[in-house]
Amino acid sequence: MIQVGAKAPDFKLEDQSGNEVSLNDFEGKKVLLSWHPLAFTSICTNQMTDLDDNAQRFKDANTVVLGMSVDAQPSKEAWAQAMGLKEIQILADFHPHAEVTKAYGVYNDEMGASGRANVLVDENGMVAWVKEYPIKEQPDVEEVFKAIENA
Repeated sequence: MIQVGAKAPDFKLEDQSGNEVSLNDFEGKKVLLSWHPLAFTSICTNQMTDLDDNAQRFKDANTVVLGMSVDAQPSKEAWAQAMGLKEIQILADFHPHAEVTKAYGVYNDEMGASGRANVLVDENGMVAWVKEYPIKEQPDVEEVFKAIENA
């Protein structure tokens, strides 16, 4: 797992709408990278909708939320529509398979997918907070807001 204080690796991935997103696009803002193992699973759905439901709070905290997994972009698009996501972007780290997920140390070889984790990148592109979660545990959004306050 990437360590606090490390330079966050930049990336270019497609979001659910097919738009290219780069970490460097958000210079001057905090970025929450929120990994979920696989689309269309209940805990992952709850994790992403919880973040989307709190989108205004994240904006008020100068923080961009990017959901992350190794699913393909068309899957992300269908899943975002099924969940009714309105605000957050969910990114497809599909090809080359899990390249970004591996760079951040979140890849789970046994599953062939990411683990569940949150990585907060500060306004200068440095890792400010990291937390891994058990696969069957939904991250607590209030814990994320505490980390943002302290970053």
